[in-house]
Formats: sequence, C-alpha cells, structure tokens
Amino acid sequence: MDLETRPVTEQTIIYPDSDGQPMADNTLQFEWIMTIKGNLDVLLAARPDVFVAGDLLWYPVEGRPDIRRAPDALVAFGRPKGYRGSYIQHREGGIAPQVVFEVLSPNNTLQEMARKLAFYDRYGVEEYYLYDPDFNDLSGWLRQGDRLLPIEQLDGWVSPRLGVTFVPGEAELSLLHPDGQPFLRFVELQQRAAEAQQRAAEAQQRAAEAQQRAEQLAARLRELGIDPNA
Repeated sequence: MDLETRPVTEQTIIYPDSDGQPMADNTLQFEWIMTIKGNLDVLLAARPDVFVAGDLLWYPVEGRPDIRRAPDALVAFGRPKGYRGSYIQHREGGIAPQVVFEVLSPNNTLQEMARKLAFYDRYGVEEYYLYDPDFNDLSGWLRQGDRLLPIEQLDGWVSPRLGVTFVPGEAELSLLHPDGQPFLRFVELQQRAAEAQQRAAEAQQRAAEAQQRAEQLAARLRELGIDPNA
C-alpha cells in the first residue's frame, strides 16, 4: 500500500503542541495570565478531577488538528491533573473545558477576538471571561442553552463553576476566592508563604522557650524538695 492510499488513523494524525505564537505580547498581559492561572491552581489544588492549564492548545474535533485555540487559561472539570502537551478533547473523554479566560494585549484585533468568541461558543465552553488590563475592561459570557450569551452585570458576579467573585475596580480587576481572599500575584504569594513560615518559626521558638522555662521551674522545685507533679 503506497502513502497516497494509506488510510488515515489516529496514529498518523499529528496534533502539534505549539502554534509558534508567544504566550504574551507584553509584561502586563503575561503577569495577568500567570496570576489567573496560578490562583486557579491554588483554588483547585485539592480537586484531583479538575485540570487547569495556561496557553495550552485545545483541539475540540477529532481528526482536525487545524481546528484549535490556545486560551490564556482553561479549566476542565472531570479531567485529572497531570502533564499534557495539548488538550485533545476526544482523548479527554470528550469533555470540553468549561471555563476559559483570555487576557487582551494591544495587538489583539476585534476580528481575532470575535473569532475566539465564536470558537468557544461553538465548542461548548460554559463560561468565558475576557479582560483588557490596559483599559481595565472586563467582559463575560455564560452558556444558556446552546449559546454563550453576554453577562450583563459583572460587578460582583460569581462564577457558577469556580465560585470566584469578579470585582471591577477603578484601577484594575479584582478576583476573589470563595473565602473572600483576593487573587495574588506570584510575588505576593511568595511573600505570604514566607510570612506564614516566619510565624510558624516564631511560634515554635515560643513553645521551645516555654518548655525550657517549665523544665527550669521543675528543677528548682525539686531542689526545694517539692514534687513538681504533685
């Protein structure tokens, strides 16, 4: 059988792991992508059945590697955590990512963003959030029936899937975890972790000092002929 008549099989179809495009066009866009993706990781860390990724190619149609998008962040409920070179939907139980985030850069065109919205609408995304950090502009869409429809009021909006609250501020968007804690940037997360470690070390030191004082007191009582356990 020659190459021209060889049947196309799953093994012969290649789904590239890269589209050759950069993840971000500038530092502001990159910082927001990392903040959203990183905090989603923290939020869903205890859920082994939820997969979170950033800038990962998603192939929604089997046998069509030309149909693809790489959302800035995606969340797929019902899929295990773990490494993936791309999100090939028919290998993921047919489950489409339910939540998608995009962060705009000045290079994004209206036509490009319209195509992305049409793609997410067609291929089953339930919640789609689009943020422009340069103009502090937030848009969102929620699936109702078989369509993604605009969310009219996003101030105080709570994501049905994530439980995350959106609070558009005068300077920038705030995202709140279900417990009310804000999404933190990587540096802020590191600072929080360092502060927690410092508090734990100080508490351990205080406990050790208290134990030492108790032992010294017990020894003194014994010198006086008093049983410290009495």
